[in-house]
Amino acid sequence: MLSAVRAKEAPDGQLRVMPWWLVLLGLLLAALLGWLVLDWLLGEADRATQPDTRATLRVDAIRTGLTVVAGTGGGLALLLAARRQWIGERAQRHQEAVAARDQEHRERVQAHTEAVTAAAERHQERLAAAAEHDAGERRLTELYTRAVELLGSDSAAVRLGGLHALERLGQDHPAQRPTIMAVLCAYLRMPSADGEPRETEVRRSAQRVLTRHLRAGDPAHWPGTVLDLSGARLDGFDASGCELVDADFSGAVFTGATTFAGATVRGRLRLVDAVLADAALDDLAGDGEVALDGARFAGRASFDRARFTGGLSCRRAAFTERASFHGAGFDRPTSFDATHFDDGATFTEAAFAGGLSMEHTEFAGPADFRGTRFADMALFRWTVFAAEAWFERAHFAGAANFGRVRFQGPASFEGARLHRPPQVDQARATAGVAHVWPEGTTVRRLDDEWLVLVDR
Repeated sequence: MLSAVRAKEAPDGQLRVMPWWLVLLGLLLAALLGWLVLDWLLGEADRATQPDTRATLRVDAIRTGLTVVAGTGGGLALLLAARRQWIGERAQRHQEAVAARDQEHRERVQAHTEAVTAAAERHQERLAAAAEHDAGERRLTELYTRAVELLGSDSAAVRLGGLHALERLGQDHPAQRPTIMAVLCAYLRMPSADGEPRETEVRRSAQRVLTRHLRAGDPAHWPGTVLDLSGARLDGFDASGCELVDADFSGAVFTGATTFAGATVRGRLRLVDAVLADAALDDLAGDGEVALDGARFAGRASFDRARFTGGLSCRRAAFTERASFHGAGFDRPTSFDATHFDDGATFTEAAFAGGLSMEHTEFAGPADFRGTRFADMALFRWTVFAAEAWFERAHFAGAANFGRVRFQGPASFEGARLHRPPQVDQARATAGVAHVWPEGTTVRRLDDEWLVLVDR
């Protein structure tokens, strides 16, 4: 019956109400079963031969039939009670499931509400940040535009104000520094009225603004600044202690005292075809290449203790006054080809770790290489030494080539160390002065004025 009751449940799991006739049918079945048992037992009792025994058996049959009826009815009652218990438990589980679903739904609603609220807050924050950023950008653009307008004024005092406004703008807004530096470089590249005192002061101020933010270790340092001052006119340019990153001074004209003393070169320092008066590059360092090709030094030029780690190229340069490279270090191949030293040059105690090329170079004044160390090949072919040429205590670890050289003044190699005989193919020396040649050098008289050096 229990299976029959379960079979009547709806397919969706909902329990249907038990029909009343099903209970009546159960009672009738119980009565029928009792009657059948009673009839069978009475039939068996009637077969007894003894009247007393038959009566007793009939009484027992009636009792048994009633017991069967009562037992069947009790079973039905237990079955109904079990169904009621099962229905109660199922109702309890259903209530618990409904409560759990309600709680889960409430939690989802709460989480969704919180997520919507948080998204709305983030959206408002983004809108506020965007509005603030736009306002800041507009203000920054206005400040920048106003400063550039001041820099383009006809009044020198107003231009000075524009310079300082740009500097303050860059100090407060690091992202604008490259643009501001580019504007200042462009201003210095623009042509100016020669000798106009007020414009000269403005340009000097612009130079100081540039160099003030190039000194590493200074609180005002703007790292990574690239300078493009090609073709600019610079007066009293002071880049001492500055960090020069890919600085281009090609074709620039430097007046007054120019100094790069103690500067650090990163990338490349280009002074190609530049014109300089007095120039100090003492203690120059860094890993960048220095290019001086075609440069003109109209005054004193000093490179004492400079360290050209990235290499030096000084082809076709001209030094009007004496140039000094005392104690300088050249870590890579170095070239002074076709360079003119009108008042001579000093390379005392310098160290050429890479090769040196001084072909077609001219020393109109003394050439001092005393104590210089040449770790690799040293080429002096077709070089003219119009005055004294001192190579005393010089150390040539590699090949030394003096082919076609002209020693028009005294030449001295006293104390020089050469690991192999020098190549002196057709080198000439003035016959009227005293010379000290390296050991083993063959010298022949060419005529009354010249001696010729011959390779062994």
